[in-house]
Amino acid sequence: MNPVFKIILQRLALGLLTLLIVSFVIFTAVNMLPGDFAEALLGQSATPEAVAAIRRDLNLDQPFWIRYFSWLGAMLTGDLGVSYAQLNFQSNMGAATLKTVADQIAPRFANTMFLAGVTACIAVPFAVGLGLLAALYRNSVFDKGVNIATLTSISSPEFFLAYVLVLFFAVLNPLLPSIANIYQGISFQDRLVATLLPALTLTLVVTAHMMRMTRAAIISLLASPYIEMARLKGMSPLRVIVKHALPNAWAPIINVVALNLAYLITGVVVVEVVFNYPGIGQLFVDAVKNRDIPVVQACCLIFAGAYILLNLAADILSIMTNPRLRHPK
Repeated sequence: MNPVFKIILQRLALGLLTLLIVSFVIFTAVNMLPGDFAEALLGQSATPEAVAAIRRDLNLDQPFWIRYFSWLGAMLTGDLGVSYAQLNFQSNMGAATLKTVADQIAPRFANTMFLAGVTACIAVPFAVGLGLLAALYRNSVFDKGVNIATLTSISSPEFFLAYVLVLFFAVLNPLLPSIANIYQGISFQDRLVATLLPALTLTLVVTAHMMRMTRAAIISLLASPYIEMARLKGMSPLRVIVKHALPNAWAPIINVVALNLAYLITGVVVVEVVFNYPGIGQLFVDAVKNRDIPVVQACCLIFAGAYILLNLAADILSIMTNPRLRHPK
């Protein structure tokens, strides 16, 4: 078997095992949250009989292992369950149909992916470009200024950066909306405008990692013999970095880019709450407040799956960009 294919299969198997372990951790942690939906629904005046009846209807009175394997089996078939809040709405309002957890998550997840995509389109070229220029002009005023600016942005809390951007671009200079008013049927242009401020906030958060890794990877290669040979041939410093150093620095750059892309999907909770962005992070916060266990578990599993998938993609791309692994002979 080809060594590269074998390594990729090993990574995929480890990813599936990791996801299985994470699913157990998620189910255990969510079920350890203080209080439960029955008590939150009925309030302090609820009788033990009423609480027990709701718990029985929702199968919350079953043993832990039975509930876990039932949930895991349903997840494997794509059934994320029904939101407790939807069940409460049906019982109070007599609704004929119920929105499943998948129906609730699908549009929110699409919004989060759109936000992550816009941020990636801005942050990745910007960070890699800054890293290349910082390596080209290392120890210069530009290099020091970029390092200070990126370290300042990554050291600041996300909500602080968000409010600073709102102050400058929505209050003092009303160029962008401070609230991401996204609704069904919105045009692409209006969606993009509503997403820009959250995307700029996330760009400031993730740029530092990618920029510094690009700079460090390029600088570590500049002392290599083939780089010295390229310089002796009279190539310009920019061409030496772009044509000779950058192709051999892709592996660490891809890893840090993938980690930051995973953060754009899993770590957007604070930014979505600040801008009232209708993404999966906002849905997750609302579900935790309402003790809506099926929605919380589904959101956590999606976060974990996205993080593991992007890490696997980073590992595979790093392997594919390594000539020693692609050509073992």
